[in-house]
Amino acid sequence: MLKDCFADEIAIDFPSVDPVVERMRDRFLGECEDDGCIRADLLLSSREASRGLVVPVEVPMRGTCPHCGGRGETWLERCDRCAGTGQLHLRRVVQVTIPPRVVEGSSVRFRVSSSDAPPVRVELRVAIKDESGNRVIW
Repeated sequence: MLKDCFADEIAIDFPSVDPVVERMRDRFLGECEDDGCIRADLLLSSREASRGLVVPVEVPMRGTCPHCGGRGETWLERCDRCAGTGQLHLRRVVQVTIPPRVVEGSSVRFRVSSSDAPPVRVELRVAIKDESGNRVIW
């Protein structure tokens, strides 16, 4: 598993480098553990997979309610905008470029950041269908 990658490369004498290695592992290896990573299949026609395309992807995010500042209330009353939770459900549309000649099972990983919500990790797995609409399995 990629999670243990580099584990034996760090000496116990240098615990201060552990956060740096975690960031490197995340950035370079694109690990997507079950820590809130959103996974979805992207169904493409064989023509789209051959030519490549730009696909709009709607990513759900949770952000702090700007009306109550995340408290869930305004003075002594419950905040109506967030129903007292302090958070709002947001949706961000991201344009994802799928390269030409993409193959079945390929993954596209990215992170969506927003000033009013924590970053969200997304992994799209490519699935290809033929002209009749059946999924192509290689």
